[in-house]
Amino acid sequence: MIKKIARRLRIKASIRRNVKGTAERPRLTVFRSNSQIYAQVINDLEGRTLASASSLNIKEKMTKTEKAAQVGKMIAEAAKNAGVEAVVFDRNGYLYHGRVQSLADAAREAGLKF
Repeated sequence: MIKKIARRLRIKASIRRNVKGTAERPRLTVFRSNSQIYAQVINDLEGRTLASASSLNIKEKMTKTEKAAQVGKMIAEAAKNAGVEAVVFDRNGYLYHGRVQSLADAAREAGLKF
């Protein structure tokens, strides 16, 4: 188990070397736990979170992938309310597949550009 976490952290560090959020194009980062998924839009230059969304508020019975899609729509709406049109996507060391991909696709469909 420790190897798996260390591997993800190593991948995360290599991604973060290249992915930086600016005022014009903040970073959309994803955190995935066993049961929930969280997304934040972050301006790294100021160290400020501009928008956030999570699956904690979703009470309907649905699969984790469907919840991730809902969170993608919610983060796109919250980002637009904060005045953000385009972001750079940070998958945070997770594979771009399953819940992470579902969140990203839903955010794109809701109008977020990345």
